[in-house]
Amino acid sequence: MKQTAQQRSAQPRLLLSAITVAVLTLANQAAAQQNGEGAITRVEVTGSSIKRLATEASLPVSTVKAEDFIKQGMTTLADVMMTLPQSASLAPSNAGSGTNINLRGLGVNRTLVLLNGRRMANEAIADGYANLDVIPMSAIARVEILRDGASSIYGSDAIGGVVNFITKTSFEGLSLTGQAVQPERNGGGDEQRASITWGKGNLERDGWSFYGTIDAHQRTRLASSDRADLSSAELLTSIGRAPTLGTGGNATPANFTTATNKTAQNPYGASGCLAPYSISGQKGTCILNANEYGTALYANQQVTFYARAAKKLSEDHVITMDYSRGEEFILGTKNPTNALAVNGVAATLPSTSKWYPGKAGGVPAVAGLNNAPLTVTWAVADLGLATTKDVQLNQRLAISDEGKIGAWDYKAGLVIGISNRDNYYQSGYVKGQGLLDGLKGGQLNPFGLQDADGKAYLESIKVDGQKNRTSKSTFTGIDVTASRSLMDLEGGALALALGADLHRDTTEDTKLPLSGEVTYANSSPSHGEGQRNIAALFAELNMPLTKTLELNAAVRDDHFSDFGNTINPKISFRYEPSKQLMFRGSANTGFRAPTLFDRYGYRLPGATGLTAAKWDDPVLCPGGTPGVAGTGKALPGYVASTVCNTTLPKQTGSNSELVPEKSKGFTLGTVFEPTSSSSISLDYWNIKMTDMLANLPEQVYFLDPAKYASYFVRNADGTINYIKNTTMNLGGQKAAGIDVSAAYMFPKTSYGTFKVSLDGTYLTQFDNQLDKGSPYVSNIGQFGLASNGTTSSFPIITYRWKHTLKLNWAAGNWNSQLTQNYNSKYTDQNLVAQQYWRNINSYKVWNLTTTYSGFKNISVTAGITNLFNVNPPVTNSSLYSFGYLSSAASPIGRAYNVRATYSF
Repeated sequence: MKQTAQQRSAQPRLLLSAITVAVLTLANQAAAQQNGEGAITRVEVTGSSIKRLATEASLPVSTVKAEDFIKQGMTTLADVMMTLPQSASLAPSNAGSGTNINLRGLGVNRTLVLLNGRRMANEAIADGYANLDVIPMSAIARVEILRDGASSIYGSDAIGGVVNFITKTSFEGLSLTGQAVQPERNGGGDEQRASITWGKGNLERDGWSFYGTIDAHQRTRLASSDRADLSSAELLTSIGRAPTLGTGGNATPANFTTATNKTAQNPYGASGCLAPYSISGQKGTCILNANEYGTALYANQQVTFYARAAKKLSEDHVITMDYSRGEEFILGTKNPTNALAVNGVAATLPSTSKWYPGKAGGVPAVAGLNNAPLTVTWAVADLGLATTKDVQLNQRLAISDEGKIGAWDYKAGLVIGISNRDNYYQSGYVKGQGLLDGLKGGQLNPFGLQDADGKAYLESIKVDGQKNRTSKSTFTGIDVTASRSLMDLEGGALALALGADLHRDTTEDTKLPLSGEVTYANSSPSHGEGQRNIAALFAELNMPLTKTLELNAAVRDDHFSDFGNTINPKISFRYEPSKQLMFRGSANTGFRAPTLFDRYGYRLPGATGLTAAKWDDPVLCPGGTPGVAGTGKALPGYVASTVCNTTLPKQTGSNSELVPEKSKGFTLGTVFEPTSSSSISLDYWNIKMTDMLANLPEQVYFLDPAKYASYFVRNADGTINYIKNTTMNLGGQKAAGIDVSAAYMFPKTSYGTFKVSLDGTYLTQFDNQLDKGSPYVSNIGQFGLASNGTTSSFPIITYRWKHTLKLNWAAGNWNSQLTQNYNSKYTDQNLVAQQYWRNINSYKVWNLTTTYSGFKNISVTAGITNLFNVNPPVTNSSLYSFGYLSSAASPIGRAYNVRATYSF
């Protein structure tokens, strides 16, 4: 006999903690939503528009509940996404777009993020993904992750899957929460979080409810110098990236060349460079001290607000309104401002300046100069870090009408979302022409720190606090869905759902005129805008053919105002021969149009930025090992520091020739309950894409420069004007793997209840094809050909195996959880000399938290993050300038976490 939701919920509670044992987790949700008489309530589960018992879902859905946030000591939704085995999300950095989620490693643009089942306005520049930082964490009840992609219900662009953040439906009383994270070692990286939630009314009792919550979080900057041992000269040298191998480049004191001598020189090269701003390089030059200026974690702040009101108009009719407002700023930093060429005129120090070597300023004389003008490569140490402030504001108003008309369950909604993003020169930036004029006029000293006149001059050309870019994206949508039972089949009711969705996306992005004056920002004034209307019809039919076999079919017809129609079906099944065993599977197609930014954003004729890593110009610095910077030799007449082992100009932006990408995917899985206290689930997934929209990863250009020679656009003198790195339609991608979940509760003892659960993903395939017709190359466990596209220069990290292991103990008012987050070993990028080729060892971090709820109205949680103080994995990849995998691991080390909640 089929179990009721109540009977299932009476099984051992260990099953509730296994976040990806979908059937068991969904059963818990159904039990939690029963009414006061214990009657079973039909609910809508992520992935379907048909209300049913939550235990009857056939798609693989993972759930993370709000109490899991507390048990694992999480302070942000970024923490949640980083621990998901199905996620290849990047750790938060200086990217102003904030935190995004990358399911299956397929790219953030292919993961659909929902708030209460409906879309949000995307991050304002790229307009292709949501910033999770603007979602109020204190309002979240649970997060549901639909792990099979291309949803016919929510959108065919969800190729990687769907993440649905579901808020609390109501709250009564007042709750205050404070949380702090303090690293054990000195320096920054500490976090503080506070929230206040107040609510009144109960929908069932009073016919109405209202609550609101304010949540604030901040993190201070962690400088590389705070963890200097992670990127020490000794460590970098041991992996083939000795910092002292550099020659020349921008530094304080500046290096220089002359019209007749292109070999970089420095007046202080023999006597020693200026600590701590620079260190000695090769051939008597000085190079910037990266450890002095590097940032391991960037400072940010988030303030979010969420309010929800519901009114029960009748027993079968509820109207709900919710409003969310999330604001975040991130302080992004990079090396001090460089004196760069303006309109082709280089930074030059004339012999009339008192700072010319051997003149009145006291700079040591250099033999052979003969008053020749000096072309200087200078990093202005007096200005300190060049810091930008990226401010993002996301607002969303949603009105929902849900109820029952006759035999039909219906819901209708209106969503209005606005996302704004502004960028400011916070500090350390000046007008580029002003630097050149100051050198020419003698006010500025490129060979040391400034005197009083020089400091005053720098103050006069600063642009501190001025806005350089403003962007806006909007989402406006209406939707309606209705479902009903048509007839009884042997296994239950044949149910039909019909729906329609109409929404409009817009984007506007403007780089202000000031950006062209600040040469070091390497940007130019520009404007791009676009809009798109999408109308969709979808239908779903659920067929419980027998008591053990259920089939589900859905189809979605989307009409894009700029790409026409696309029809994408999805089918799934659920077969339960016994209460201990269940099989499930699905198949789908997907269609993703280029984002508005990718297709209609700014397009500039020249460079819009610099490469993330240092490279050798394959033409002007030839003779080296392809892809290994610093192994070539500059051609005569060219300055080595500008063509060898240096960042090079590249062009990013939109591409009007892009076409949509398409996908096919399927899943096949089983859930097995060998005993009443244990559970195992296995789900195989497989996704194939064509016409993949992405940027070429940087290393591709330099590993085969002959093949990609046309992408190097050069000036008349042969130097690189820019490397074309706009979004393109590449070849294809094939990804497949197995999601594994297991849970077991030990027999209850006098010492309490012990539980263990494992949630992991094993990759069987992750192949990339750069060009149509070219070979597929595996990217599993190595730096391959996958890129994070517009969000980051970092390649996607695709571990063969990734898991979260949880050990839980509960007794009375005590609850403790020990969590291990594990990533398998990795082949390093190895774009270094062969004797330094290496593997990156597996990375495992243990976290411990304990909660005590024995105080009246108070719950206290204390814990230790990174219990064994494990350092992040070391890498020789030139993309990671500090020598460790900063995109996948935290440099903070062991930290202490305390959280307290007072409710009344």
